[in-house]
Amino acid sequence: MNLIESARFAMRGVTANKLRSLLTTLGILIGIAAVIILLAVGAGTSNSIKDQIGKLGTNVLTVSRSTAVGGRTGAVAGQQVAGNRSRNTNLTSADEQSLTDAVLAPDVAQTAPVVTAQAVTATFSGASHAVASFVGSTPAYFSITNNTAEVGQLFSSAQESSATAVIGRTVATDLFGNNSGSAVGQTIALNGQNFVVSGVLAAKGATGLNDPDDVVIVPLGAAQDKFTGYAPSLNSIAVQAKSADVMNQAQNEIQMILDARHNVTAATRDYQVRNQAQVLTTATSTTQTLTILLGAVAAISLLVGGIGVMNIMLVTVTERTREIGIRKAIGASRGNIVSQFLVESLIISIIGGVMGILVGYVVSSFPIMGVVPDVQPWTVWLSFTVSAVIGLVFGIYPANKAAKLRPIDALRYE
Repeated sequence: MNLIESARFAMRGVTANKLRSLLTTLGILIGIAAVIILLAVGAGTSNSIKDQIGKLGTNVLTVSRSTAVGGRTGAVAGQQVAGNRSRNTNLTSADEQSLTDAVLAPDVAQTAPVVTAQAVTATFSGASHAVASFVGSTPAYFSITNNTAEVGQLFSSAQESSATAVIGRTVATDLFGNNSGSAVGQTIALNGQNFVVSGVLAAKGATGLNDPDDVVIVPLGAAQDKFTGYAPSLNSIAVQAKSADVMNQAQNEIQMILDARHNVTAATRDYQVRNQAQVLTTATSTTQTLTILLGAVAAISLLVGGIGVMNIMLVTVTERTREIGIRKAIGASRGNIVSQFLVESLIISIIGGVMGILVGYVVSSFPIMGVVPDVQPWTVWLSFTVSAVIGLVFGIYPANKAAKLRPIDALRYE
């Protein structure tokens, strides 16, 4: 008996009890669909994190004051005490300018000083909005943080101290409604201080509890004049490396310059440098771990489906004992019997696998918990292969059991 004849006998066995075969197939279907969907959600989450980090700027390093330093510390007028010696722990405009040295920092493309203010409320014509992020900086800040104007324009270096504001989409919506274009040229009050809106930033999209569109950016001089005072200290320094390949070199150059200026070592630094590439690497590693865990959960459901296939095949062998005896009595070999039941198990698994792939694709075409799933082609091939392997592995024992039946015992079976 050739393979085609074995397949014909197997199909007859599968269709003999349609409901039972359908329910068995359903177990494989759910397992395969779960693998595709969960791995797609993991890949979609990873893509979302990469996109959101990319929207915050390319090749960005952020230098900020550190709260954990070596030595005996004390908070006196923004100074830190180390032993019997005190030194200024603030980041200054001079620090920011020193990072643009083409000789000492050849891998730094541009920098921007940053000052921030808390509890800033924007008001306009009876509408008010509590601003989540209020920033005072220079025009370079926009290119470093990948901010562009959707309507209007960004302020220029000639407007260093002018009362000009660039607002995010969230602020514009709360103050001016859905027509964000109407905000340009209007005068808004920021904690009672009048600022003219020169532009509205292109939306970046919220990420969990953080909304990068809930921001107001004003010139550095205006922020210092009306909110923070003209103290030399900065909250942070935004730095852009020349390319993603030199992020680590740029970080080392920044640390070398600031270590010398602040008279600190790697163990006693009064500042910290956050490398966006490292943040992205950490986030990617976390999502990969999450994807592996999701895949493991889906694999368990596949295992359960495979056990279901074996269970049904054992029941099928028992029910068809007399048929097996008759076939062996008229000359069917052990290989014929094994191939018949293996093909039957394979058919059930492959049908379930194909249906599971289709269901996985359909479900993955819709957002799940705010995540747009990304079906990876390799998961489809893997799922199809696994479904076939399940049919073979979990069909071997029932097929062997059927092939080992003695014809005389099988014919006597009631």
